[in-house]
Amino acid sequence: MKSTGRTDRDIALELVDLDRYPIADLDSGKGAAFLAECQNHMEEHGWCNLAGFLRNEALVRLKGEANDLLPTAEVLHVKRNIYQGAIDPSLPEDDPRRKEFTHIAVQLADDQIPGETGLKQLYQSEILTEFVRRVQKKDQLYRCADEFQALNVVALHPESWHAWHYDTTECTVTLLLQAAETGGEFTFLPNSRDDESEDREAVDRLLAGDMSQAQTFSRGAGAFTLFRGGYSLHGVTKVEGARPRISAIMTYDEQPNRAIDDEINIRIYGKRVEDILANRNSGAHAQE
Repeated sequence: MKSTGRTDRDIALELVDLDRYPIADLDSGKGAAFLAECQNHMEEHGWCNLAGFLRNEALVRLKGEANDLLPTAEVLHVKRNIYQGAIDPSLPEDDPRRKEFTHIAVQLADDQIPGETGLKQLYQSEILTEFVRRVQKKDQLYRCADEFQALNVVALHPESWHAWHYDTTECTVTLLLQAAETGGEFTFLPNSRDDESEDREAVDRLLAGDMSQAQTFSRGAGAFTLFRGGYSLHGVTKVEGARPRISAIMTYDEQPNRAIDDEINIRIYGKRVEDILANRNSGAHAQE
């Protein structure tokens, strides 16, 4: 069902700087004006960035949780085309859509983030989900139900980057927990495709290295960024300096119970998830 808004113990009330960003009351006064500003910016630019979204003490808590969990994560070498699926064999050999890009990241999938963490509780916040829904002007919006992709924590270490791609769900939110010293900038082509078509000229130029139509902006720790990840080709520039760039990635979808194809999850998360799915499938066959 659609998110219904505030609950008595919703952690967003504790973590979000509500004086600056009144997401708990979007129907009157300051909250309504703030919502309209976010919606207008999303319509005009294809993204909405909220600097200092978290209270200072909340940022310390969530960054600490991420740093405590990341040593248990795998280093993933993800190789994929921009659509994250199988390459279309009908495309010409030199078509940039056949090209596969590789990025290296230390990444926690949703099933590796405990439910008692503030990170997981913030993602599951009804107040936050309702805010994202209304900024995106959706009749209904659900948190992604995929056991691996719903919420992720990603650390890009120096000399690594995030390759160009479209997300597997339309609505994506990123919460920057730790900024790189330099580099590590979120870069994208806003609304470069829709359900029927794609701005192939702009996409081809970007894939060829022409950044003239790409948008980028630097963000500090605690920034909360909404964008249409399934419709905007995007990536993260090379991280430089001594410390990793750490972000939480929250995904949403208009369809309830949305899960991602096993093939895509294996491509993204590697051997651990491949083994989980193989063991599950073999157990299901054994019961037949």
